[in-house]
Amino acid sequence: MSAPGPDRPISQTSTSPTVAVLGTGTMGAGMARNIAAAGMPLRVWNRSRDKAEALRECGALVAESPAQAAEGADIVVTMLFDMASVAEVMTMAAAGLSPGVLWLQTSTVGVVGAEALAGVAQGAGLSYVDAPVLGTKQPAESGELIVLASGEPALRERIQPVLEAIGKTTLWLGPAGAGSRLKLAVNAWVLTVVEGVAESLALTEALGLDPHHFLDAVRGGPLDAPYVQLKGAAMLAGDFSPAFGLAGAAKDAGLVVAAAQEAGVDSSLLEVVESHLRRAVDAGHGDLDMSATYLEHGRR
Repeated sequence: MSAPGPDRPISQTSTSPTVAVLGTGTMGAGMARNIAAAGMPLRVWNRSRDKAEALRECGALVAESPAQAAEGADIVVTMLFDMASVAEVMTMAAAGLSPGVLWLQTSTVGVVGAEALAGVAQGAGLSYVDAPVLGTKQPAESGELIVLASGEPALRERIQPVLEAIGKTTLWLGPAGAGSRLKLAVNAWVLTVVEGVAESLALTEALGLDPHHFLDAVRGGPLDAPYVQLKGAAMLAGDFSPAFGLAGAAKDAGLVVAAAQEAGVDSSLLEVVESHLRRAVDAGHGDLDMSATYLEHGRR
């Protein structure tokens, strides 16, 4: 199938909603594949085109621009790095968007970002669902994400086919923006666990012991969790293949700290977590998995 030219719109017909996925990186690619597998006509766009091209095999049509991807779509899904990139891409998509199109915003953008993007949706006449997801690369690929959805109740039926394709559970949390707020609270825990495991492993080794003993000591007990063993084993094996990128984790940590401070919550622990993640990014590990923060533990 040849790529459509920049002046030739993509067209598909189906009784299922036509979906455009803008952003097909680590998370978006898996989500897109599951949307296609569920039988929905799919078009995709990504800034690095090769990542979008890989989705041709599942029947996706690759667009030259966000506007071309959005043209004729019933639902537009954004899975991008941050609020600024989402706003930029939706501005690029504006020429292809029709009033009333449903925008499913799944990126982690924080409290302020979610509010700003709701304003973008309102200005463009779009229906807006704020729905960041919990999970990393593997759950995205297997359609087992947890979706933290928020928006008008009347939009639930329209968006349900996409939610069922990308996730195993959807929590509807209230007006748009509630999903982004809960995502920050959950990420505060996830990032704290990763940092805690990294520091405990480093301390175990610094005290003259095999760091595997730390994982053995907590395994199966009340102090254990699947994530402890998963990330701890990856750290010790030196396997930092990105499931959730370190640069993204540092960005999210900054959003968590900002939200905590704005809400009047003590953010001192979260500030340390953020500083450790940014230290690892500054050391050149930003493209690796967030567990690569371990590489900088024990260094002063």
